[in-house]
Amino acid sequence: MLALAGLVVLLGALVQGTVGFGIGLVAAPLLAIIDPALVPVPMLLLGTAHAALGLVREHGHTDWPGVGWALLGRLPGTVLGVLAVALLPPRWFAVVVAATVLVCVALSLVRWHPRPTAPALLVAGLVSGTGGTASGIGGPPVALLYQNAAGPRVRATLGAYFTAGSLVSLAGLAAGGEFTVDALRAAAVLLPFMVVGFAVSSPARRLLDRGWTRPAVLALASAGALALLGQAALG
Repeated sequence: MLALAGLVVLLGALVQGTVGFGIGLVAAPLLAIIDPALVPVPMLLLGTAHAALGLVREHGHTDWPGVGWALLGRLPGTVLGVLAVALLPPRWFAVVVAATVLVCVALSLVRWHPRPTAPALLVAGLVSGTGGTASGIGGPPVALLYQNAAGPRVRATLGAYFTAGSLVSLAGLAAGGEFTVDALRAAAVLLPFMVVGFAVSSPARRLLDRGWTRPAVLALASAGALALLGQAALG
């Protein structure tokens, strides 16, 4: 089970290191199937470390004003996410995780060309804060606004947003009593897999930027979400 969870994290780290987001979208549904205790706190810890690495790698391309607006929206979203974790039973929590992923995939398939304006970033930050705190999946709402930007700008901006935003979500979960020693231990065990995935993403960016990354992310995320919904239905 450890090897399987590590492989999932490695794949998610590879995808996020290539396109700017994806570790939560790819890994969270599958980790929730392997062991629900791996979501959301361990997933958020791994996502925070990955985002910081990505920001350091391409920091010169960051859209800092956009990051600020998105973070402003994330603050109330974090509160909503903490309430979801505290109030929803495990079975319904799994449904929420899966539904979050499927909605994000559906939006990605729509021929929609949003722009990262201040109002749009506020709303995206709110939705991202809720989903990121409750399920470890907070990337797609903000990433969609930058889908037409150059690769380095997308990766650096999302790296900055995820680094700060995930810390806000972790603080909220800690205040809500969801932050445990077991969660820290689980994140530490999976950390080497995340680092390997990030390292591999450096050369992979040139290969996957040819148009293969987005279809692969959407397909894998959909498969993981549907599997999670099936588990919840059987449970």
